[in-house]
Parts: sequence; C-alpha cells; structure tokens
Amino acid sequence: MSDLKGKTLFITGASRGIGLAIAKRAAIDGANIAIAAKTAEPHPKLPGTIYSAADEIIAAGGQALPLVVDVRFEDQVESAMKQTVERFGGIDILVNNASAINLSGTESVTMKAYDLMHNINTRGTFLCSKLAVPFLRKADNPHVLNLSSPLNMETRWFQNHVAYTMAKFGMSMCVLGMSEEFRSAGIAFNALWPRTAIATAAVGNIIGGDPIIQRSRTVEIMADAAHVILTRNSREFSGNFCVDQEVLEAEGASDFSKYRFNPELAEKDLMPDFFI
Repeated sequence: MSDLKGKTLFITGASRGIGLAIAKRAAIDGANIAIAAKTAEPHPKLPGTIYSAADEIIAAGGQALPLVVDVRFEDQVESAMKQTVERFGGIDILVNNASAINLSGTESVTMKAYDLMHNINTRGTFLCSKLAVPFLRKADNPHVLNLSSPLNMETRWFQNHVAYTMAKFGMSMCVLGMSEEFRSAGIAFNALWPRTAIATAAVGNIIGGDPIIQRSRTVEIMADAAHVILTRNSREFSGNFCVDQEVLEAEGASDFSKYRFNPELAEKDLMPDFFI
C-alpha cells in the first residue's frame, strides 16, 4: 500500500506536535483523521486546539473530525470511536500519541504526577487499543502505532526518572504483547521513537527550553517515518520498535538535514533522545 487515501486514523493528542504532524502527513494522501485530544480552548503555553488542527488537516487535503477526548476516561474514548465510525465508516489506524512527561526523581515526584503519567501513557494506550480492536478487525490493513521507545532495560534510563520510564515503557509493553495477541487477526502493533530530540512544546516547556529545541529535529521526521510504517502490510510488519531515522534509511534516505530545527547545526550536534 503506497498511501493512506481513504483510510481513517484515530490519533490521540493530535491537536499539536507529533500527533498533528502525523495527521497532516496522512491528510496529504486524502485520509480521514479523528483528532482525539483535550484542547478545545487555546492554552496559554501550548499551541493549537482540536479545531485549529482540523483546519490544518483539511487544508492539507484530508477530512477531519475534532473530538474532545481525555484518554483517561473510558466513556470518552468509546464515544469518540463510535462518532468516528459513524462519520467515516470505520477505523483503519490507531495512533497512540497522547503522553505525559515528568522527569522528577522518586523522592520529588508527586503521586498526582505519577498517576497522570501512568493513566495517560500506559493505561490510555491500553484502553484505546482495547476499544479500537473490534473496528480494526474489520479493516483491510489495520495498524496500531504507539509513540513509545524501544524497551531498553538499562539502569541509566531508570535511575533519574523511574516513574516516567515505567509509564513510557508501559506503552511499549503493549506493543510487545498485543502484536502477538492479535497477529492472527492481522492487526499490526508497532512503536516509533525519535533518534534525536524533537522540537515540540513538551521539549520547550518541560525538558530544556530553547537550547534543546535548537539541537532538535522537526516533527516532520516522525510524520514521514510513521507514514512509512502505516503503509506497510500489517500482516508482515508487526511487533517492531522502530526509530525514525532507521525507518527512513530503510527506504533509501541518507540526508536528514531538512529535518534539523536549526539548519546551521551539524548532525553530530543534535541531542539524542531518551532510551536510544
């Protein structure tokens, strides 16, 4: 399958950042996008709402359905998926992009922050996957893509932020288990993670601000890599923990300079992402 024309994608957290970039890349093909995110009103520090995202998706060539969804609540996810099916006739692809991050150590992380990360990252991914499966069973080339890391079980990825690593690896464990659980149904479950930091609001506001942004790649590299994965045969490509650059290299790409946020920096100056 070379493109996503006519396919319906349900993308969590698609009002901005990587989720929106994946949506817009699919929209270029003529895909339908359900934007499942919380932001209905403008946020003082974060760009975009589900409605501005819908406008961008439509401008790119796709169809959009903005839905106010908090993935922590089963009734909201269930209702959103039903509305998606009513509008577009089914769900072909689920992208579990919604995520929360807090890099505090064990003694300083609040249990409120701990619960938020685990309820959005691990539980939200599990919930959305569980509720999407009945619809994905009916699709021709069904995919679930989790924006989560390889399961790199090294101490250095746990020691400084155990709570976040546990929550993020929970998303990857869904790939590990569900890819085999639903292999006979032909539903692909894969993970995608960036080799470098990506210039998103989370990086700007939480991780390191402008100095890290300058050493990042743009969201488009993740969107292009996701597009490659989502157009592969779901029965032949499942259970993989993909890295954006490696996905594109497998397609013949060798020059990634167009993705640098700061084009004046060399590739060697880019900031590696967590878990790589």
